Amino acid sequence: MNLDLPELMSTAASVLDSVVPVFADGLGAPSAVAKGRNDFATQIDLDLERLISDQLADRTGLPVHGEEFGGPPVDSSTVWVLDPIDGTFNYSSGMPLTGMLLSLVADGQPLIGLTWLPLLDRRYAAYDGSPLYCNGQELPRLPIDEDLSSSVLAYGAFNAKSKGRYFGARRIDLLTELSSRVSRIRMLGSTGVDLAFTAAGVFGGAITFGGHPWDNAAGALLVRSAGGIVSDVDGNPWSVSSPSLVAGSPGLHAQVLTLIEEIIAGNWKEES
Repeated sequence: MNLDLPELMSTAASVLDSVVPVFADGLGAPSAVAKGRNDFATQIDLDLERLISDQLADRTGLPVHGEEFGGPPVDSSTVWVLDPIDGTFNYSSGMPLTGMLLSLVADGQPLIGLTWLPLLDRRYAAYDGSPLYCNGQELPRLPIDEDLSSSVLAYGAFNAKSKGRYFGARRIDLLTELSSRVSRIRMLGSTGVDLAFTAAGVFGGAITFGGHPWDNAAGALLVRSAGGIVSDVDGNPWSVSSPSLVAGSPGLHAQVLTLIEEIIAGNWKEES
């Protein structure tokens, strides 16, 4: 499929801009749909996904896979991947660290990434081969030789007692060591904000233990467009099927992976 990425990015940006008033007016919305323990969607999530999906499909002819209503498979289709509200807990509690995430994915990789943070007045965008833009202005590329000891690192939220692929106890082991190796650790409650700030150089890097493509794909493209590196926590190349994500400037990304290997050694299920 021959895709005009600059034109598609411009159209997607226009669609997101058109729903910013709905996003902003709904700040503080309560839970409307329970999705599991400590996870929910607001009515604004549902309304925004319908609005954005309908406009994207109509204006681009491409299907949409949204967090709330699903869609075509993201690993084998050319499809928009949408998170209408990333950081739903933040949004529902009135915190401005929340936004809309949108990416165009093909063959398991993002080709366009948009992270709209309306409450911070920041709109990050890039397409494959482009620089990183914020509010239409090109941002500088990330440094090559950034050092872990002087950096701020974003760390994904978690339950210390959780099991699953990455035991909470092992995440604490890593967090404990990181806390003495980096300048500051930040846990913002929004993967989209973490990755956008990493791409923009606000953070040196970010670690998230979630694999949802609607959380990760847009930010992964932003980081790559800024000259950063993206992998999973074991150092494997990142795709929309990856179960986790580590992002950062080239030098810092390598240091984080070295530390993860030193502390975890591939064993994420050992009790500490």
